[in-house]
Amino acid sequence: MSAAGVVVLPTYNEAENLEWIVGRLREAQPDLDVLVVDDASPDGTGRLADRLAEADPAVRVRHRRGKEGLGAAYVDGFRVALAAGYPMIAEMDADGSHRPEELTRLRAALSGDDGGGACDLVVGARWVPGGEVVNWSRRRIALSRGGNTYARLLIGMPVRDATSGFRLFRSDALRAIDLDSVRSTGYVFQTDLVHRVLGAGLRVREVPITFVDRERGESKMSAAVAAESLVRITAWGLRDRLRRLGS
Repeated sequence: MSAAGVVVLPTYNEAENLEWIVGRLREAQPDLDVLVVDDASPDGTGRLADRLAEADPAVRVRHRRGKEGLGAAYVDGFRVALAAGYPMIAEMDADGSHRPEELTRLRAALSGDDGGGACDLVVGARWVPGGEVVNWSRRRIALSRGGNTYARLLIGMPVRDATSGFRLFRSDALRAIDLDSVRSTGYVFQTDLVHRVLGAGLRVREVPITFVDRERGESKMSAAVAAESLVRITAWGLRDRLRRLGS
């Protein structure tokens, strides 16, 4: 396989953004393939993705039967990418919140070429020195910071932005964490995978990024998604504490 890796882009009603973000991604990272994982978007995102794939052999499309959640879409895309033999697998939002140009920094951190030592997972982080968020309300910032602090304290993770969806994995790291057992469907999926990678004894690094809130389309964040995060993180924290008490 000639590509250095693949970027998994989950989509649901991203017809306004997909061509734009794929174009930026292919220009910024021409040696990476793109895998669009579409959850049967009613706005025609899947058909648009097919047209992009017809025009560019580095773009592939995975059509799913319906909207089943971000986590399920990523797990499906990861399985496809692992089966294809990609050595590294990136994930990012399709709405422009994550800047494809910053993948260069994540790649340098994964390999250790930035001087920080090689690792197994790189998280593009908003809540580390040098990271920033553009166009978010104070409420959204407080919720995200608060959620990450809660997860860090309860689970004991040395990661400041475990909810970030901009990240890069070594393929072996994804093979080590038993994707078949992942049940997280919403944004808590991101925290789940960081927790699993650390639990497998693998190394995680964070590099600062600039997160830019979407300009087109609607956010997929909801009260149900937030509730899932709170419930699952609390359950993981209690489970870890009970395990330590029993050991």
